[in-house]
Amino acid sequence: MPSNSNWNIPNGITSARLLVAIVFFVLLSQQYYLPALVAFLLAAGTDWLDGYWARKYNQITQLGRILDPFADKFIISGAFIFLVAEPTSGIESWMAVVVISREMLVTTIRSMMEQQGIDFSANFAGKIKMVLQCIAISLSLLCLEGTGEWKADWMQQSCDVAIWLAIISTIYSGVGYIIRAARMVRGDS
Repeated sequence: MPSNSNWNIPNGITSARLLVAIVFFVLLSQQYYLPALVAFLLAAGTDWLDGYWARKYNQITQLGRILDPFADKFIISGAFIFLVAEPTSGIESWMAVVVISREMLVTTIRSMMEQQGIDFSANFAGKIKMVLQCIAISLSLLCLEGTGEWKADWMQQSCDVAIWLAIISTIYSGVGYIIRAARMVRGDS
């Protein structure tokens, strides 16, 4: 397909990620934690693939620039929302609020900046945040699957540490985006 077409392979991959995310939510709501983990890893783990393909084959589109971050936010925010409903997930409601608020804030800032013609792509802290959130969600799903003797104390402790690292990185990267946007608006960089 020509690179100016919105319906290309990268956008198809992103659309497939959204469909797999819906499967993940259904599995999680039915408490099929291991299949949900597989679906989550597929949906979140292929995040790099659509961007790589778009850059390598010059298939970057405006739709892709909107759809890809939306898919990331849909997967992560949805996972946190669904995990709040699981009493032993380790995810508290306030944590989901922090994650969703940060995502809404960054989306709003990105939209405002790009309307002014300023590229406001994800930075390194945002990418690390995504990795830590994925690790926290994955460990939470493993802890939900593990019951009784199979669920060791070290697993729950690892999950708790991962969740806190994800929340701290979420706040840190959100503040970083605010500072970056303020500097760009002032013309500092």
